[in-house]
Formats: sequence, C-alpha cells, structure tokens
Amino acid sequence: MAKGGANKREVKKVVLAYSGGLDTSIILKWLQTAYACEVVTFTADLGQGEELSPAREIALLLGIKPANIFIEDLREEFVRDYVFPMFRANTVYEGQYLLGTSIARPLIAKKQIEIAEKVGADAVCHGATGKGNDQVRFELTYYALKPDVTVIAPWREWDLTSRTKLIAFAEAHQIPTPKDKRGEAPFSVDANLLHASSEGKVLEDPSQEVPDYVYSRTIDPEKAPDKPTYVAIDFEKGDAVAIDGKKLSPASLLTKLNEIGRANGIGRLDLVENRFVGMKSRGMYETPGGTILLAAHRGIESITLDRGAAHLKDELMPKYAEMIYNGFWFTPEREMLQAAIDKSQEFVTGRVKLKLYRGNVAVVGRESPYSLYDQELVTFEEGAVAYDHRDAEGFIRLNALRLRTLGQRKRKLKLP
Repeated sequence: MAKGGANKREVKKVVLAYSGGLDTSIILKWLQTAYACEVVTFTADLGQGEELSPAREIALLLGIKPANIFIEDLREEFVRDYVFPMFRANTVYEGQYLLGTSIARPLIAKKQIEIAEKVGADAVCHGATGKGNDQVRFELTYYALKPDVTVIAPWREWDLTSRTKLIAFAEAHQIPTPKDKRGEAPFSVDANLLHASSEGKVLEDPSQEVPDYVYSRTIDPEKAPDKPTYVAIDFEKGDAVAIDGKKLSPASLLTKLNEIGRANGIGRLDLVENRFVGMKSRGMYETPGGTILLAAHRGIESITLDRGAAHLKDELMPKYAEMIYNGFWFTPEREMLQAAIDKSQEFVTGRVKLKLYRGNVAVVGRESPYSLYDQELVTFEEGAVAYDHRDAEGFIRLNALRLRTLGQRKRKLKLP
C-alpha cells in the first residue's frame, strides 16, 4: 500500500492527528499495516462543533490502547495564544481571508510534538493532501519543534488515490463507513472556533455562486432581522475582554461573537486565493465572530494608535499574514514581528460600539482613556489653542519644495 519501498524509514511509534472521521480512520489502519508501528491518536477540540467522543470509540475499535488516545480541549489556548495575537495585527491574507484554517495548524502540530515527546514516539502523521497548504503548515511546525522527527504524510505515499479505493480499504479492515461517506463528498469542510471553510467539488468552478446548502455558520443575510443589532466590545491592550460590559474568557467571547454574527449573516467570504504550493483555489469561508472582532479592533486602534505606528502596522501586516498562511508561525521572523505588534498594543484599550445589519458591520462609536483624538484640535469652532492655521503654510511649502523643483525642470526643458 505504501510507495516508499526501501526508502521508507522504520517507525516504532507514531502520533496521528486524528479527527475520528473516515479519512483519518483509514490513515490509522494504514499506518498499522504499512508501517507495522504503534499508533497514538491525538484529537484536538478547537471548537469545531462536533462531538469528539466517537473519536475515542473508533480508535478503540481499531485496536488503539486507551493510554494511546489523547483528546484535548484547546479552545482557550487556541483563541488566547493564536487567534488574539493574530488579530492584534489586523491580519488578513490577500486583503480578505481571516486565516481561520491557517492559524489552527501550528497549535495542532505543536501538541502532536508534545505528545510524541511524552510517549516516546519517533514519528508524527497528518492527513493533509499533497496539493494543499496544510501539509506545509504541519510539517514546518514539526521540524521547528522536533528537528529529528520522522514525518509521515499518507496522501504523498499510498496508492489509495480515489474514493472507491478508500472505501474498499475501509471495508477490508472493518472500518465503520457511514452511507453518506460512500460516494464523493460534495465539498470538504474544516471548522474551528474562528471559522468554517468549505472547498472542492461543487465549489471548484469559481464562476458559479456558492449553493445555499454549503453555509453552516451564518444565516442568509437576506433572511437576517430587518433591524440592526448593536454590540459593544471592550479591549485591553489589543485583546477583546468583554461584550456589552460582561467579562468573558477568550474562547467564550469568540463563541458569543459567533452567535451574534450568525444571527445577522455576518462573515461570509467567497474567495479565490493563491496557495503556497503554487496553485489557485476557490473556497468559501464563514468567520462571523472574527469579522466583528476585526472591525472592532480597527475601531479602537483608530483613536489609540499614533499615525506612524498605525501605518507601519498596516505595512507589516501583509507580510505577517503571509507567514501565517504559509505555515511559518514558529519562526524568528514571525516572533520578531509579533513583538513589534504587541508593543503597539500597550494603549489599545477602550470600548467600541458596532452596528450589525444583514451581513454588514459598522463601527458607530469608540472611546478610550488613552484616546489621541482631541476634539478641540479638530473642531471648526473658534478657540482651539494647540493649532495655529498659519503654521500650515510653511508645512505645505516645505512639502511642495521638491514638486516645485520638478515643475521648474519640466517648464525649462518644455517636457510634457
């Protein structure tokens, strides 16, 4: 079943990123047959909204020892240590994508390595395909945290290259196969507390609108309430800490924003993106809470960040987003940028009021004890003492000096 032949390294124990679904269950059994190794399963609860107990039951059914089954609730760590640091930078990839899948992979991979160290495993395994970004994200993290680890990527090794072959393998090894899994899935879904993404099959033609049945995290904006919803979000040093005055943990806060966003049809995105591996792909993303959070964070920054710091952040952000998208979370350059971003957030504290209406998010109010907004400076009324209008003349003339010099040259040489 494996293509590696003599080049395949001997593996004694492997930690598998395991969802409990059909594909990773097939991978589990394939590891046992192709590598004849002991398998340890790791299932991460990132808020995907699925019952995780079946993962344990199926792993036991496939012969995994109870001591080798790890299921961990990572929701708080995910939002606190990955989502929030990313949102401090207002991170979007290619101007639109809020990186919901990308930001989850480093945490899953890190936990796999931690478990590998704990149980003495010499290998780790993921179920990402050979065409996607996730294989890169997983493996860059593996190698960064455990340089000598053996990485097994079944989709790059086995000959189970069709749904028919996968089902046949499952049936041959008594792997439970739900009826709805026997045919080709209409599209694939990845979900966590930040977003849900759908790709493939019915979504592969970018000229066709996304079918209604694909959406799972948001109601149709056209069917959302015909009245606005107002929400207030409090921030401390760049991180959201409360909704409508109620303090919440990071995961609880994002969960609440997801509920509010869902009800108002917030956060749908139909995107054709450039994958790191070189191809374009079309995906549909739903990020209701994250969309609200991004608007709110930019709102509080608008009154608390100095212009120089704000503009520099916006210049750095695309590079930071690219690092996350491409899987370079555990790198010196990402950590260096994170330090600069976090420094900028020292006074990003206050409250933002937002108006949500049928898929739209608008900031309608912002206040902070550290606000740099000076109403006396910007007022059209008389009485401002810190700004003399006459100072603008010299400011403008200095900035126009090079433009006047260029203009004089054009006139002298009669250039167009």
